Amino acid sequence: MNMCGNSNQNATEKFAGARVALIAGPTASGKSSLAMAVADRVGGVIVNADSAQVYRDLRTVTARPDKAEEAAFPHRLFGYIDGSEACSAVRWADDAKAEIAAAHQGGKPAILVGGTGLYHRTLLEGLAPIPEIDADIRAAIRALPVADAYAALENEDPASAARLNRADSSRIARALEVVRSTGRPVDAWQREKSGGIAGDIALAPLILLPDRDWLYERCDRRFAAMFESGAVEEVEALLHRRLDPALPIMRAIGVPEIAAFLHGEMDRDAAVAAAAQATRRYAKRQYTWFANQPPGNWPRISESDYDDIDSYIVTKLL
Repeated sequence: MNMCGNSNQNATEKFAGARVALIAGPTASGKSSLAMAVADRVGGVIVNADSAQVYRDLRTVTARPDKAEEAAFPHRLFGYIDGSEACSAVRWADDAKAEIAAAHQGGKPAILVGGTGLYHRTLLEGLAPIPEIDADIRAAIRALPVADAYAALENEDPASAARLNRADSSRIARALEVVRSTGRPVDAWQREKSGGIAGDIALAPLILLPDRDWLYERCDRRFAAMFESGAVEEVEALLHRRLDPALPIMRAIGVPEIAAFLHGEMDRDAAVAAAAQATRRYAKRQYTWFANQPPGNWPRISESDYDDIDSYIVTKLL
C-alpha cells in the first residue's frame, strides 16, 4: 500500500488502537535486524521511518534492506519515492498513518524502524501551525553570531532561551525567527499541535543507544563494505540524472564523497574515509537527539541487551 504523499482519510480514521512498535536510534545501531526479528515473531509489517531510505535510487548507500530481506517480511515506505522529489515529514507521516491503518485492519502490528527523529515526532505529536517565516527576518537572524542571537532570544522569548543550550545555533535561530516573524513564542505555537496519533495507538517504543566506540566502528566498516557492494554504481547512475543538487537525495551521506571520487577529486581511500567520517558525525548527532529528546520513559538499551530485547517488544505487541 505504498502511497506517495496524499493523506488517505478513510485509512487514518481506522488506526485507533493499532499496535505499533517504534525502533529508533542512530545509524548502524542494528535497528533493521531487530525489526526483522520482531516481525518474524509477531507477523508484523515493517514501516520505514528513515528520511534517506524513502528514496528508490540509493538502496546500498542508505543501507536499505536488500531485496531478499524485503521479500522475507512485509516492508512499506522503503524506496517508494523517486529521487527527483523531496519527501517532507508531513508527507511521510500521512503515508505512515495509512500503512499503520492497513496493518491494523489486517490484524497485524506495525513496526516503525528508522533514525529520523523529525519523522517520529511529526507522526506521534503532529505539527504546530507556525506560519511561513519572513525570508528577510530569517536571513538576518541566520547571519548573527550565536552569542548575539541567544542574547536577543533572552530578551524576546526568555522561556525558549532558558531551555536551550547557548551553543545550539539552529534551535536558537529557529526560536528567534518564529517570535520575530509571528509575534508569538515558539512554545505558544507548539501547544497548538494537531494531527499526532500518539494518543490513538498502543505504542511500544525502543531506542537503541549502543556504546559509541562500537557504533563508530560499525559506521566505518559498513561504508567500506558499501563502496565494494554497489554504492559507486548507484551514485554514478544518480549523477547521470542531473538532478537539482539541492534535492535531499543529492545531499545524502556518501553521495557527495562518492561523486568526488567519480569526478577524480578524491582517490578511493580518501572518499571512503570522508564518507565514514560524515557517517560518524551524523551518528553522533542522532545519538545526542535520541538520548535527550524522546520521552524519558522510552526504554534505551545498549548492544549488550540486543539478544533478548525483541522479547520486550513482542510482549508489548501481542
